[in-house]
Amino acid sequence: MLRLAHGALARIGSRILEGDNMPTAKKLANIGYKTFSSSMMLLTVYGDYLCSARAYHYFQPPSSQCQAAKEQNTSGVL
Repeated sequence: MLRLAHGALARIGSRILEGDNMPTAKKLANIGYKTFSSSMMLLTVYGDYLCSARAYHYFQPPSSQCQAAKEQNTSGVL
């Protein structure tokens, strides 16, 4: 049992000495991929919001102010 613990400690110590805390290329690639994916997801959600807001305003009936302005402009025309 003591020999197993000593071997595990030796492996951990060698990893620390080898600089295992430094990010590898695979870790950096994963971080970049996750960052890019999350930014694209946020951009998609924002685009959906803009599209739905425009569709909502498009399908709303004209307000009373717009209707009154149109009637005022057309009433002066013969």
